[in-house]
Amino acid sequence: MTIVLIAALLYLTASVMLVRAVGSDAPRPNRGWVWAAVPATLLHAGYHVQVALQNAGGPDMHFFAALSLVGLGMAGLTSLVGARGRMAALGVVVFPLAALLLAAYHGYGHEPSRELGWRLASHAWLALLSYATLSIAALLAIMLWLQERALRRREFRPWLRALPPLADLESLLFRVITVGFALLTLTLVTGVLFVDDLLAQKLVHKTVLSVLSWLVFGVLLIGRRRYGWRGLKAVHWTLSAMLLLLLAFFGSQFVIELVFGHTTR
Repeated sequence: MTIVLIAALLYLTASVMLVRAVGSDAPRPNRGWVWAAVPATLLHAGYHVQVALQNAGGPDMHFFAALSLVGLGMAGLTSLVGARGRMAALGVVVFPLAALLLAAYHGYGHEPSRELGWRLASHAWLALLSYATLSIAALLAIMLWLQERALRRREFRPWLRALPPLADLESLLFRVITVGFALLTLTLVTGVLFVDDLLAQKLVHKTVLSVLSWLVFGVLLIGRRRYGWRGLKAVHWTLSAMLLLLLAFFGSQFVIELVFGHTTR
């Protein structure tokens, strides 16, 4: 409980520092938030490691554990990207979300995990990393939409100063989507190679929705390269693909584990 509490407080501290920095007149947010965000991320990761060492079978992979791990990935990516550029504003949303997901995981409790073996474990970790990366892309898409909307209406809000120019933000969005798409591709490939029986493991719906999401992201990247898709079109395609991906994993896992009381492991 102590680790969770300290991590949550540090996440919230980093978020508050970012809110104050975004609202200031400085052209770039002060990077003091990093000194709270990085320890919070490390403690978040340490909590999962502690649980894995205490429970047989390794890390939890149930619904709330997976959510917490995705939040951890998002916090880590935000700290890395935000510390190097002008995307620290992501932390205003990501850090409180990571704190909430960590607290939910701790509050729900831990479940013994079945030993997955290196093949299924690599598939699971790739999936979580791809979800975290593409979740960052979805947040960037929302920020791009808000920025375009504000500029179109000539509403020059203070938070706009915390964002890069529109073209740079759009470029960053597609770079993150490209990385996430590659990770999602590896996730699907390892799933085909390493998952023995989709029907027995109740993974058919998850696979279908994941493939649909992969196709939408793929079409978006092709559209960007060949036809120069940008702006609201890019935002709509990104959010549609992310919605399919969320339904693929967390929607289906929520129904299977929490509604019907089964497990996908």
